[in-house]
Amino acid sequence: MAVGAIGVVFGDIGTSPLYALRDTFAGHHPLPLDQLHVYGIISLMFWSMMIIVTLKYVSVIMRADNKGEGGSLALLALINQHTTGNRWGKGIILLGVFATALFYGDSMITPAVSVMGAIEGVAVYQPEMHPLIVPMVVTILIGLFLIQSRGTEKVATFFGPIMLFYFATIAVLGLVSIAQMPQVISALSPHHAVEMFLADPFRGFLAMGAAVLAVTGAEALYADMGHFGRSPIRMSWLAFVLPALVLNYLGQASLLMRNPAALESPFYFLAPDWFQWPLLIIASLAAVIASQAVISGAFSVTQQAIQLGFIPRMTIKHTSTAAGQIYIPVINFALMIAVILLVLVFQRSSNLTAAYGIAVTGAMLIDNFLLAVVLFKLWHWKKPLAIGLLTMFFLIDGGYLGANLTKIPDGGWVPLLMGIAIFTLLTTWSRGRALMRQGMAEGSIPLEVFTKSAHSSATRVPGTAVFMASTVAGVPSALLHNIKHNKVLHQRVVILTVHIEDVPYVEPAERSTVKDFGNGFYRLTLRFGFLEETDVPAALRTVTMCGEAFDMMKTSFFLSRQTLIPSDKPGMALWREKLFAWMLRNAASAMEFFRLPTNRVVELGSQLKI
Repeated sequence: MAVGAIGVVFGDIGTSPLYALRDTFAGHHPLPLDQLHVYGIISLMFWSMMIIVTLKYVSVIMRADNKGEGGSLALLALINQHTTGNRWGKGIILLGVFATALFYGDSMITPAVSVMGAIEGVAVYQPEMHPLIVPMVVTILIGLFLIQSRGTEKVATFFGPIMLFYFATIAVLGLVSIAQMPQVISALSPHHAVEMFLADPFRGFLAMGAAVLAVTGAEALYADMGHFGRSPIRMSWLAFVLPALVLNYLGQASLLMRNPAALESPFYFLAPDWFQWPLLIIASLAAVIASQAVISGAFSVTQQAIQLGFIPRMTIKHTSTAAGQIYIPVINFALMIAVILLVLVFQRSSNLTAAYGIAVTGAMLIDNFLLAVVLFKLWHWKKPLAIGLLTMFFLIDGGYLGANLTKIPDGGWVPLLMGIAIFTLLTTWSRGRALMRQGMAEGSIPLEVFTKSAHSSATRVPGTAVFMASTVAGVPSALLHNIKHNKVLHQRVVILTVHIEDVPYVEPAERSTVKDFGNGFYRLTLRFGFLEETDVPAALRTVTMCGEAFDMMKTSFFLSRQTLIPSDKPGMALWREKLFAWMLRNAASAMEFFRLPTNRVVELGSQLKI
């Protein structure tokens, strides 16, 4: 499990040495290449990894799991169980949603910057090949996105060993360089970072915008916890990944102190002549693996967001029987277009790193707010300890975010624009769904009243009719339309509501609850976790409290399809109403999402004002 975690979890942070130190001294706010600043930056990077990654994520946040699952949405679902009705609960939910929106921005930038940072080694070793870098990067990325539909289970078995070899390689290269200037090890002392800020406070602050690149991917440790578990991730980080990264950064610092001309690419110039092309191949494979991990993460987060009601239903394909191996065509295509556009527009990894930091630091800062709720409301920590820890995290993450905000004109606007756009989509869908349910509930008839009158006023026909309902109260519009126009009722009528719980998985014993209204009428509720596939026919086969067992060939599923029409008193701004209507029209059908048999579904339309 630890080897597997190295292959998936640490790809993002593991490829940071390709560009992090270089961009600090040759990026948008370059520092002087002298001992004060080199030692200061190495100290800053090391202690950032110790405080942000080791203390904040590995030691504290990873303890806040939702039945083993991690990530902003899983944590948000956990918090939501304990904050319902609180006046600040809605604000925490909005922050969690914005962190998710920033994650999508991160998942667009990571493949572009990682692959480009690796392939730029071609120009380091063969300058005449520089014009080929962008076409090579675009080709690799297109190939990476095209294989997603086939699944990654087979190639994923090689991810761990490849990344293991990559980390071992960069550690050895760092050690060889350190041996030529052993005193560089003293750069790990925190006093060097303090000296740099005291001697050059403004430049030191700006340099934080590049130094944070050393911890990009820290949130992936938490997000991927459900796949590998807390202990394997901790062991991999502390025993292998962290030492390898520190040795490589120290090796790059040693090289820069001995040969300032190596600033063009201190990572690649660590390699001796005979190992240059092998290093290029190893680093390129690591960059592709890092990109694959982020793409898979985007699929996983989208599935969670759909289940929790923040994103419209989408077609989700399972590429393997293994948990988490899913493919979402819409997300894959959108990411591919966005990543390729980023590569074509920015042309160099150093230009892209300006856009990189804001998404990462923004998500890290939001995690602090979520952590605050966990510490005070869920774990009930003593206030002095919790406040002291949170103050340190807020100061560090706030400083990093502030430094990155200075890069907005150089490309930092990209993740902000993406984040705001995606946040608008997510909140519009959530608000629109709430208004729809409210509108449908206002004119609904209690099921108890309906069953008594409908039983004697309609002809009963053989078979089972399942009417899908979004709420557990009232009569679904499809049932009302059916009896109004067709004047018939099946012998068994089941009102079915699918409810997504704030937990990743639901126990089989808690999957279904049934209420019998007599005369063949039942209200059935099926519960799924936010990481489970909503396979309604499979769940119905396990239901034994609805009379006889369900036979799909004798069961018809009736779905309501709403068409939105303008309201005299709109529940949200007109442009958001139109946006919601567009999202509703383009959402995947309930038939596909709930895995209903295509030849057993009837859709009945209705109009609705929101």
